[in-house]
This record gives sequence, structure tokens and C-alpha cells, in this order.
Amino acid sequence: MKVVLQRCKEANVTVQGEAVGSIGQGLMLLVGITHEDTEKEAAYLAEKIAGLRIFEDEEGKMNLSVTDIGGAILSVSQFTLYGDCRKGKRPSFIAAARPEQAEPLYNRFNEMLREKGLVVETGQFGANMDVALTNWGPVTIVLDSPSA
Repeated sequence: MKVVLQRCKEANVTVQGEAVGSIGQGLMLLVGITHEDTEKEAAYLAEKIAGLRIFEDEEGKMNLSVTDIGGAILSVSQFTLYGDCRKGKRPSFIAAARPEQAEPLYNRFNEMLREKGLVVETGQFGANMDVALTNWGPVTIVLDSPSA
């Protein structure tokens, strides 16, 4: 699994002009799933994300997690994270898991985050989405599960 994580002041996702997910301060996640991914990878990343200390404390040091600040998560499925552009001009998405495998694992990943006490909003799996955020910092980190 691969997650592009952005610390944000706010984020939202719309589908055909209708808001489907919106948060205030917290984390915007773009979530990619490949063929070998299982609940083990999802659990690893959920644990990592819930505890990742990238929010500033009273001394201005990145020392607080999204959990510590009472922030929320906007999670959006993003198969294009597994796009391979090494050959030619058109990306290959062979490494991305098929929707019938990816969607249940994506849903389970979001549930794991909720089980950690986080508010998790989502996009709409497989839809053409408009995603907007105010990246705070900016802070953007790419996380890979150990098997990635």
C-alpha cells in the first residue's frame, strides 16, 4: 500500500458538484493499493498515520499526531499512485489492484483509522472526484507499507 499524506487546514471532495467528504484541520490521504496488499499492510499504515507526529506543539516542533490535535482524516482512493511511467508516455497501471480487491481493503483501512478514534471522511471509490485542500506547511509525506 502507498499513501500520500498531506497535513491540511481543510480538505473536501466532490463528485459531480456534490460534496461527499469534508474536514477541517487534519490529514488528507491519497490511498493506493497493489495486488499483494492485505489487512496486514492496511493495519501497519493505519497505525503509522494515527501516530505520525507532524503537527506542531506549543514550541513549534513537529511533535503532535492527528490524534493528539483532535484532527480528522479525508481519505481518497487513488489507483494512479501505482502508475508506472518508466516506458513510453502513457502510464501503465498494471501494479494497481483491481477494484474488486482494492475497494474492500480501502474500506477496511478507513475502518481501522476509525477504530483508533479518528473521524474519517472519504471520497467515492472509483468516481471521478474533485479534491481540494489547503496544505498546511506545506507538509506532504509518502508512506509505503513494509512490503511495498
